[in-house]
Amino acid sequence: MKQEILEAVKKAKEDSKPRNFTQSIDVVITIKDLDVKKPENRIDEEVFLPNGRGKDVKVAFIAEGELALQAKNAGADMVITKEDLEKLGKNRKEAKKIANNHDFFVAQADFMPLVGRFLGPVLGPRKKMPKPVPATAKAEPIMEKLKGTAKVRIKDQPVIQALVGAQDMDDELIAENIEAVLDILDRKLEKGRSQIKAMYIKTTMGPVARVI
Repeated sequence: MKQEILEAVKKAKEDSKPRNFTQSIDVVITIKDLDVKKPENRIDEEVFLPNGRGKDVKVAFIAEGELALQAKNAGADMVITKEDLEKLGKNRKEAKKIANNHDFFVAQADFMPLVGRFLGPVLGPRKKMPKPVPATAKAEPIMEKLKGTAKVRIKDQPVIQALVGAQDMDDELIAENIEAVLDILDRKLEKGRSQIKAMYIKTTMGPVARVI
């Protein structure tokens, strides 16, 4: 299937009109023989893309003290303190803006009850609830891992749409990232990738190119 994936990646890039930003590349997979009404058939996984996302990932840390300082030094896009949390609880518009503008949230574990109370209503529906980490955690390796992480989900439809790279990445590297997504299907689906009904590659704004 690798050759078909490479050809579809190439076609998706060629068919995409030039834009004034670097478009992401997504893989779209429809699954057959899957009853999504059963909770055990839903997937909510993070996949580590071996060649990275190809674009900057925006990470917000909810922390104070040493972890907050480390997060700033490691290049976190935003550090939210306990005081900030309380303010965001009263300002839903600002909370939504922050939720939409960041890909991942990481929270000091002892802040999680406050996060649930003040940010849960906006982060929960967006599937962006933070990963809890100890106050003694090191921010840099967390940031490094998130830079290469994408989400793979099946919720109420038997369809996955996952980010696998950026338009200016080499086709081979994108194909390897797609393989990492397919590995999740092998682990999570009863019949693995043989349950794939159809697979497409697309850029953010471009048409789909069919793989199978």
